[in-house]
Amino acid sequence: MSNDFRFMNTKNKSRSSVSRFRRSTFLFLFFILFSLFSFSQVTTSIDSTAIKIGQEITYKIEVEADTTAVVVFPEGQTFMPLEVLESYKVDTTKREAKYNLIKKYGLTQFDSGRYIIPKQKVLVGTKEFLTDSLTVQVNNVVIDTTKQGLYGIKPIIEVNKGGGSWWKYLLITLLVFALIGFLLWWFIWRTKPLTEEEEIALLPPYDRAKLALKKLDESGYLQKEELKEYYSELTFIIRKYLDEKVYDHALESTTHELISRLNLLRTGNQIDLKVEDISKIESILQRADLVKFAKSAPDIELARMDRLTIDLELDLVKEALPEPSEEEKLLLKAYEQEEKRKRRVEKIVLSTVIGVLLLLLTGGGIVAKHGFTNVKDTITGKETKKLLEGEWVLSAYGFPVITIETPEVLERQEVPIPEELKDKMTVTNFHYKHDNELEITLSTIITQEEKQQSETEAENKDDALVALASKLVNQTLKQFEAKGYRNIISNNDKFVTPNGAEGMKMTGNYEYPLKEGSDSYVPGKFTLLLFTANEGVNVTHTITMTYLDNEIYLKQIHDRVLNSIELKPKTEP
Repeated sequence: MSNDFRFMNTKNKSRSSVSRFRRSTFLFLFFILFSLFSFSQVTTSIDSTAIKIGQEITYKIEVEADTTAVVVFPEGQTFMPLEVLESYKVDTTKREAKYNLIKKYGLTQFDSGRYIIPKQKVLVGTKEFLTDSLTVQVNNVVIDTTKQGLYGIKPIIEVNKGGGSWWKYLLITLLVFALIGFLLWWFIWRTKPLTEEEEIALLPPYDRAKLALKKLDESGYLQKEELKEYYSELTFIIRKYLDEKVYDHALESTTHELISRLNLLRTGNQIDLKVEDISKIESILQRADLVKFAKSAPDIELARMDRLTIDLELDLVKEALPEPSEEEKLLLKAYEQEEKRKRRVEKIVLSTVIGVLLLLLTGGGIVAKHGFTNVKDTITGKETKKLLEGEWVLSAYGFPVITIETPEVLERQEVPIPEELKDKMTVTNFHYKHDNELEITLSTIITQEEKQQSETEAENKDDALVALASKLVNQTLKQFEAKGYRNIISNNDKFVTPNGAEGMKMTGNYEYPLKEGSDSYVPGKFTLLLFTANEGVNVTHTITMTYLDNEIYLKQIHDRVLNSIELKPKTEP
């Protein structure tokens, strides 16, 4: 019995093991079938792998998912370097318990070459799928000139371009010179209207004496019986005329000295004047001395007769004076011309001194406000200063979009890519160079994002980007060395754009030859900015700037470019 029991027990155990195996196998198959039925499939395709420039290509993503799953397709410019012309509506069809979703995009490219459509992220429920990358060849449009007529080159069309603010400085300069010129003309060169005294002073001595006698008659001295003033004016008239025409000390001489001189001149036949006429002049002068110094008061009628006598003696003295010889006339003319020349030279010297002083004052004020170097470079037209103050260009490059302001548009350069990397990366390069003093280079490198095989690889993703950045920095330093740069010293730091995008910044100093093959080295500085992003592909932007260290305007250009850089941190849906 015990043996039978053992046999039965063994048999039951065997049956129980078989039963458990069958249940496990059934559950395993059930879960496999369930996972197959619930598995979402994502496929991509394009309608053509080769297009012409500007031709639209249809990119299609097809997703098969459960009816309860939420599917999110990529949106925005995630297909760079190709551009999205249009994002079509999702086409949905139902197959039994599943939905078949088809999303189409119209893509194009306006430059020939071989381009990679990067992997796209598709969210199905809580799962993330990456599509396969696809390659598209963009070909130039071939024109058959035998069928297509050729036409002449269109003429250049002038475009209104802002001339900057130089005209303001020119206008201010012209106004300053105009003001200086007006002041000089008004106070120095202008022919001013003569006053009455100046007009009288320009008259000949005889006419001036006659006019003075006429004014003496109008003075009213005799009516007021002011004989002292009357005789003072009367004798001054005859003395002034004699001083200018006969004896040049007549004004300060006494009556006796003046009459003695007139008699001496008559005796020497230098003046044809009678003794009676000299006696009449002497009598009037003596009477005037008595009135002025002895308070004598002659009769009013006598005073009038003395006035008439002086009038007559003026005529007689004029007639008695000898006519000037030709030599004297020439000397007089030469004297007058010399006087005019002296007055003109005085005006020129005075104008020059005043003009120079005004210019120095104006220039000193401008220099005090803007600095000597700035003013000097403006006057001499320094190229780097004009470059700094000229009209700059704000441009956008790549995706995520990076914007930068530069003195001129960055020109696109072709960058050779090894054959084995053409399907894995795309490189675009834009460059600007001013002589050998300033150089700006912007590069965008797009590489395919590899599928993550494990969580550890996902965690090390940032480390991979850091390694890529380090590799690019090393390549840049090697390029510097290839150009002949030496004594390169660098340091790294964090960089944040005005719109908050973060990147890496490397700055440093170096020495480089101004001319190729030259032994003369000059100091220079460089700045390298590096931004990385992940948009289904790895995108790396690098901006390299090198400039001459001892040039102030190049430093200001560098700072202006640096402050203008903005990077879109991530794509917007």
